[in-house]
Amino acid sequence: MYIGKLFKNLPKKYYLHKFNNLSLDSRKCKQGDIFFSIRGVKKNGNKFINSAINNGAKTIVSDLSFQGKKENILFINNKNVRKLVSEIASKYYKNIPANLVAVTGTNGKSSIANFYFQILNNKKLKVAAIGTLGIKTNNNNKLTDNTTLDSVAIHKTLSLLKRKKIKNTILKSSSHDLKQYRLNGLRFDTTIFTNLSRDHLDYHKTYKDYLNSKLILFNKLTKKGGNIIYDNDISQSKILKKICIKKNLKSLTIGKKNSNLLIKKHEYLGNFQKIEIEFNKQKYSFTTNLIGKIQVKNLLFAALAASKSKIKFSKIIELMSEIKAVEGRLENVGNIKNNSKVILDYAHTPDALKTCLRNIKEQFPDKKII
Repeated sequence: MYIGKLFKNLPKKYYLHKFNNLSLDSRKCKQGDIFFSIRGVKKNGNKFINSAINNGAKTIVSDLSFQGKKENILFINNKNVRKLVSEIASKYYKNIPANLVAVTGTNGKSSIANFYFQILNNKKLKVAAIGTLGIKTNNNNKLTDNTTLDSVAIHKTLSLLKRKKIKNTILKSSSHDLKQYRLNGLRFDTTIFTNLSRDHLDYHKTYKDYLNSKLILFNKLTKKGGNIIYDNDISQSKILKKICIKKNLKSLTIGKKNSNLLIKKHEYLGNFQKIEIEFNKQKYSFTTNLIGKIQVKNLLFAALAASKSKIKFSKIIELMSEIKAVEGRLENVGNIKNNSKVILDYAHTPDALKTCLRNIKEQFPDKKII
């Protein structure tokens, strides 16, 4: 392919310069590749330019001042390589699944993505989930090298899913993904905000920056006329409501009052939970063997997202009792010899641990937690 098809602000004399692929890793560069050199938090990609050239790269995109050709290598200057690589990747891998869903927040992302996947998979719809636990499709679960994919890998993965005729894809979207422009070039049909507590402040430095990074998904990456699903009971709901009005987005809210989906009643029945809800003036009830009240909202987030993926809400409710816990997310592993219940949870923040323990104690008040 010619470079001029992707880079529009170059002098025309470079338009016919050829390239084969995109790369962010100098070690993985092959003959004819474009190497995007990113000045990261821990490593400066400019130190690996020679390595990329030695491995076959014929185009270098960096924040270095030089732009032009040198020994048949084209150097392209850009002040924000992180942002540019996502935009270029979205043009290069332009064929992607028709229905894109993204979920962000501090806790619950993996559970919601997996529950959404289970609902669509149960209905025999082509679906994929991308997140910490890998890339899950109807017939396969592929583990990834990193907890989150880089910008080239995200767009490439979506292109591969499209080739497999997968129409629905849900992505777990972290604050790092959003602040580092990894999802730029994508437009989501439905986006979900779970909750917010203190996390990743080693990277963001301030709580405000952490929140603003999450909000990029709704301010910039949700399609016009798209759907935002959020919890009306959290303080950030006021911000999300304003974004919906300003950006002409549709809101779908969950809460105890003044919400599209109202949680009318909740009770514990041993290992089970029974929930009564009201949605679009219709009443529904279901039971689930998921542990923890927090999982009820995660389940309902997934249900609303699935309802925007062309499945009737009544049909989704029929599946609720069949949804299984995600590995390491309030997972009921089983019982040991003394009949103690073993529960596994990936609580990696103080708030997540507190919520986990509180939920277990609430559901099993007569049990001692060890």
